[in-house]
Amino acid sequence: MTHYLDFEKPLAEIEGKAAELRTMARQNADMDIEDEARALDTKAAALLKDLYAKLTPWRKCQVARHPERPHCRDYIDALFTEYTPLAGDRSFGEDAAVLGGLARLGDRPVVVIGHEKGTDTQSRLHHNFGMARPEGYRKAIRLMDLADRFGLPVVTLVDTPGAYPGKGAEERGQSEAIARSTEKCLQIGVPLVSVIIGEGGSGGAVAFATANRVAMLEHSVYSVISPEGCASILWKDAEKMREAAEALRLTAQDLLKLGVVDRVIPEPMGGAHRDAESAIASVGATISAMLGEMDALSPKELVAARRKKFLAMGSKGLAA
Repeated sequence: MTHYLDFEKPLAEIEGKAAELRTMARQNADMDIEDEARALDTKAAALLKDLYAKLTPWRKCQVARHPERPHCRDYIDALFTEYTPLAGDRSFGEDAAVLGGLARLGDRPVVVIGHEKGTDTQSRLHHNFGMARPEGYRKAIRLMDLADRFGLPVVTLVDTPGAYPGKGAEERGQSEAIARSTEKCLQIGVPLVSVIIGEGGSGGAVAFATANRVAMLEHSVYSVISPEGCASILWKDAEKMREAAEALRLTAQDLLKLGVVDRVIPEPMGGAHRDAESAIASVGATISAMLGEMDALSPKELVAARRKKFLAMGSKGLAA
């Protein structure tokens, strides 16, 4: 059953009517409603195109959080072969919010790391909704060290509302773990590419996305705080999240202009959740292209370019 966002309600009505007509036709062979159903399909396609041609920043947040949007595990299963997951931080334990391991992207051996949100209630609880604890970031550091030692490129897939803010996480050094992970991103002498596939929330995302190349899916978002959190702080009213989303400039298009990300990956009409296979293929092609751009760079050049990129962050597009 398709999950519709609140702004998609008119679309849900049209597609629902078309589905009802086809169900009635299957139950009664004498009914001929295909022309009417096709007319509704055409109307739905036009409405879908119109809705997604003018998405506000808040609506993009909703699309980025869509429960049927492809998640990290979907990308790993579709794009990578010989995936061998590694678990634990060798200090405290395993964090299911972070997936990572050795794999191949085509013929290229890589280390892949990403946030996993889960797909249903049970798996979302297991993966803590993609909110990593300190051991998740320490596991990522361990994987990046391994990649650096063996000269393997690192691919990170970011999809998190932010690092887990619970008491236990704070007691085990959450902020220190995030800082160390960000530091490790800046130190490794191998190509590091990152793709924001859904939400890129605060330091929890930066700890994976301090990369040589950063790409975003067209309807993903990347910001220092969620619109709801921003609205609660600035206006003491979480319901002002729409205004906050506008002010945060969190869309892929805004961040490309600001120089925070390097490219925007187009999504299928209606978002990645409507054609996951096509969206995943586009991400795979972009990752391969970004890695290919760095084939000739030495470890010193990779580290220097990465540092230069982030020191210059924010200078582009400030007059806009």
